[in-house]
Amino acid sequence: MKTSSKLGQSNQRNVVWLAVGYGGLFLLILWAAYTNNLPLKLLGRIPYYDKIGHVVLYALASYLGHRVLNRRHFKGIRYLPIFPVLFSLVMTAEEIVQGLSPYRTLDSLDLVCSLGGVVLGYFLAQGPGKRS
Repeated sequence: MKTSSKLGQSNQRNVVWLAVGYGGLFLLILWAAYTNNLPLKLLGRIPYYDKIGHVVLYALASYLGHRVLNRRHFKGIRYLPIFPVLFSLVMTAEEIVQGLSPYRTLDSLDLVCSLGGVVLGYFLAQGPGKRS
């Protein structure tokens, strides 16, 4: 029978593996978007697929990243979650870089949906009663 600490280590290891796998998938999707290799015929059948995609992709990344870092927060003036804050900065820079890509566009609503996904992922990872 597993003790609670071993069970916790096992769960954390599973989260890390999920995060690594999802990180690879996330990078593959970014590559496909920047090289115009997304299956747009298929995706185009889904209304607002782009906005939904931003929320879902970034929520999953934020959820897994926050869990991998054991829900750690910066200490100081603001009590901010480490992964969601850093990921939001990288995501914002990536969204701005889209304006330089011939296949992507800079869209403020995409940025809002991405940030919304990061916040959603944070709250889901933080869990009930643990919000800061």
